[in-house]
Amino acid sequence: MDNFDAALASETSRRRFLRRTALGTAGLAAAPALAQQLVDLKLPGGNAERPMTSAFPGKGSMILQRIHPPLLETPMDVFDKSVFTPNDQFFVRWHWADIPTSIDVESFRLKVFGHVNRPLSISLAQLLRLPRVEMAAVNQCSGNSRGLFQPRVAGAQWGNGAMGNAKWLGVRLRDVLDLAGVKAGAVQVRFGALDQPVVTGAPDFEKALDIDHARDGEVMIAFGMNGEQLPLLNGFPCRLIVPGWYSTYWVKMLNAIEVLPGPDDQYWMAKAYKIPATPGANVAPGAKDFPTVPINRMIPRSWMTSLPDGQAIAYEASIPVGGIAMGGDCGVAKVDVSSDGGRTWYRTTLGADEGKYSFRRWDGRVPLRRGPNPIMVRCWNANGVAQPMKPIWNPGGFMRGNIETTTIIAA
Repeated sequence: MDNFDAALASETSRRRFLRRTALGTAGLAAAPALAQQLVDLKLPGGNAERPMTSAFPGKGSMILQRIHPPLLETPMDVFDKSVFTPNDQFFVRWHWADIPTSIDVESFRLKVFGHVNRPLSISLAQLLRLPRVEMAAVNQCSGNSRGLFQPRVAGAQWGNGAMGNAKWLGVRLRDVLDLAGVKAGAVQVRFGALDQPVVTGAPDFEKALDIDHARDGEVMIAFGMNGEQLPLLNGFPCRLIVPGWYSTYWVKMLNAIEVLPGPDDQYWMAKAYKIPATPGANVAPGAKDFPTVPINRMIPRSWMTSLPDGQAIAYEASIPVGGIAMGGDCGVAKVDVSSDGGRTWYRTTLGADEGKYSFRRWDGRVPLRRGPNPIMVRCWNANGVAQPMKPIWNPGGFMRGNIETTTIIAA
């Protein structure tokens, strides 16, 4: 794509490129003061109102979950406009608050080292010259919808908007690893980033993938997002794309790739983002001492986006409804809807297939009765996995994937 190459074509364009991607600290400090309105996320545990803000650089109107580090949630009505989430309303989630406010595209280097034959220090210009690939894929926070868990668990109380779908442009991680020459006996690949801890002794944010996964040809190093350069808040100048897996592995501001001769035993793999090693990652509230594994593949989910929960409408015998679905680690096979509590289900029509890791639009029609109408949406993925009726629970608030209900009031 010419705009990426042109950005590096001359000193003048490089300086302009740098100005466009600067994240002003003043913008961060101003975020609370510039809150536009409050939105009710309807979290069952209460404390559900959040301010809307457009004060963050490169971002439009977003739900403000936290300022330091930035946690910005995408409003649900955004997902009704397209299966691709616009860059300026794509959710933001950082672990540490010490985030670079600008990137020097001349001096930036992506280092590849460890259990390799040829350690590398790759400039952004060199990365852009490698063979390119593009893929549509959903990026979803492991704790998306955590605020809906009952009983409530600790952590960011997200609604359903800690996710987004984009067309990612970049290079295969496998091609970069091949340039370095992975040595025999490699077990995992660990990824590091430019953000830094704000507490002395806290561990750098790093994640790891098994070597075969890292080399599967789908895992990418992306520098483009929906036909544009990556926004700084979404990982400029490059980030890891791990299609079908939760976003904790999608390391932003990627600057280090370390090939390991053994498993990664550091904090972010050994202790953080662990889920119960049980069906559906489900345990009884209060359970302890259960075996765990690192969170990994996503599961199917679906939402109605054409009407918000609690919307009052004029009574009609039936109404059109629509929304989005995702298959998780594979494609969407079908989506059904119900307006009578799951007793009767109606097949929907699926929109264009943008790839097995993408959102997919669905549209259907359901009958109404006067009063409350709980409209339920259920997705089956291509592997035959369907969303369950009953919500799971685990202490991390991870992997919610049950059937969601949107109640419409017909009067």
